[in-house]
Amino acid sequence: MKFNYKARTKQGELQVGNVEAASRDAAVAILLSHELYVLSLEPMKEQGWWTRITDFFERVKGTDLMIFTRQFATLIASQVPIGDSLRSLYEQATKPVLKEVIAEVASDIESGFSLSQALSRHPGVFNEFYVNMVKSAEVTGRLSEVLDFLADYLEKQSILIGKLRNALVYPAFVIGLFIVVVVIMVTMVLPQIAPVFTEVNVELPTFTKILLFSGTLVSEWWWAILIAVGILAALAIDYLQTAEGRVVMNEVSLRLPLVGSLLQKVYIARFAESARVLIKGGLTIPQAIEISSHTIGNYVYEDVLHEVAQAIRKGLLLSQALKGAPYFPPLVAQLVAVGESTGRLETMLERVSSFYNRQVDDTVSNLVELIQPALLVVIGLMVAGLFAAILLPLYNLTKSF
Repeated sequence: MKFNYKARTKQGELQVGNVEAASRDAAVAILLSHELYVLSLEPMKEQGWWTRITDFFERVKGTDLMIFTRQFATLIASQVPIGDSLRSLYEQATKPVLKEVIAEVASDIESGFSLSQALSRHPGVFNEFYVNMVKSAEVTGRLSEVLDFLADYLEKQSILIGKLRNALVYPAFVIGLFIVVVVIMVTMVLPQIAPVFTEVNVELPTFTKILLFSGTLVSEWWWAILIAVGILAALAIDYLQTAEGRVVMNEVSLRLPLVGSLLQKVYIARFAESARVLIKGGLTIPQAIEISSHTIGNYVYEDVLHEVAQAIRKGLLLSQALKGAPYFPPLVAQLVAVGESTGRLETMLERVSSFYNRQVDDTVSNLVELIQPALLVVIGLMVAGLFAAILLPLYNLTKSF
């Protein structure tokens, strides 16, 4: 189970978050092992299904978050204190949900929380990547630069999602219409004409038999199918919310054709930008790599970068540690090696980030261009198969007379 905690570090810094443990005592032991002095520890309340549905419709949109981040970066760059900046943004916000979140963040900061801690209390708005990037900025003192990066990132993400959504609207409509036609055919049309073929001893093609069996199964056991699908979906969602499930999901996503390659480029770009900001802020390379591992948003990359940081502490160069790291192409290690040899590591990391961001843009553009024709070809083949399953028995029937 999960617990919300409030604790202080050895330096007296207030820290809040959540920890997963088998019991309350186990959670306290985990926090003490991290040298945290527990002030409060409460079980995290599970959200009901109705709450999750209402939260989905009342969520802060990506565009609103991007505008908020851009305005926040501008105010911070103008030397406006964080509290005053949030109050100004609260007055400018037009969406009630975002307005409420800004007010709560400002209130938490006035109570002594850091900005990253205040943001982490709203995971539905500020994801782990966003919070960890702000946390890294607090370490380096480059908050406005990181907020600018986050605003650019959210803007690019919004554009990419918009492209994919527009490309999928027409194929999704066609697929939905096709599914409706198939259901009508296999549950209403085929069962009506099947006895005719039986009476005249016409042999039905295998595909037609499969469709007839499917239609009978759906029409007689639709309620059981819905229950089974609902149970399986609930079990899958519950498993994916566990630590093991998230790791498995991250691993599988990296191995998917096309999608895996795209995600790897996204994560490498995130790593390079985060490490550049941290190193530029004066952190040692192992510290920068360790903190960067938490900003990527993928548990597999987090483990890989943790091992890279450990290898650097043992005396290896960053390029040498990255050379054998899984999910890092050789090009990354080569570019980092050039930066190390010339003393311009930050510049090379910026180039790595820019290169892979361009790769992501190009890959998404190519996918958008390929999605519609590919799906239409698949739909065409399925339509042909459906009509063949109906027309072939009719053709055999005419030959029997």
